[in-house]
Amino acid sequence: MPPKQAAAERARIMEAAYRCLADSDGATASITDILSTAGLSTRAFYRHFDSKDGLLLAMFRRDADRLLAELREATSAAATPAEALRVMAHVMLRLTADPRRRRRVLVLTSAEARRARGYAAEHQRFVAAQEAAIAEILRAGRADGSFPWADPEGDARFIQAALGQAFMEQMTQTARLGPAEAADQVVGFALRALGAPAGRRD
Repeated sequence: MPPKQAAAERARIMEAAYRCLADSDGATASITDILSTAGLSTRAFYRHFDSKDGLLLAMFRRDADRLLAELREATSAAATPAEALRVMAHVMLRLTADPRRRRRVLVLTSAEARRARGYAAEHQRFVAAQEAAIAEILRAGRADGSFPWADPEGDARFIQAALGQAFMEQMTQTARLGPAEAADQVVGFALRALGAPAGRRD
């Protein structure tokens, strides 16, 4: 099968899995249901995935990598480390207000997805990549004096945890603030902890 056709077939299976899981509110989706929705055969499935767990992990990784690329692009355009932190928080939390992306996150954090063998390791890979991106921003801030108290690796873990908590509150609709306000709250906490002078918090 030509690479372009194989990639299209793989994407078709993944999109069918999203639809099946969304229709069941993330409860379950069999390979049979997924292939019926995709209009493909069992042979087509096993050309690309060794199991349903493999499919779910591939879905998680694809969306995680897309988000990480989006975050890198957005933060690289920021004029200052403080702005880069602000941009990262807003990009992360803004996606919870996008109906299509919100549905995809709900699918990828559903009980069915979390049961997949290897899910915890895949999720940790994503968290570690976020922490690394934050640490890079903090190193830049320490170097230019805007984050004089920064311990890049250690502080990145706490900032990512705060951002992750704010993200989940938006997803579960338990937040007291909207996405933009929550992002500003996380960034404000981070900048104070990093020792950012009041005049360099923009």
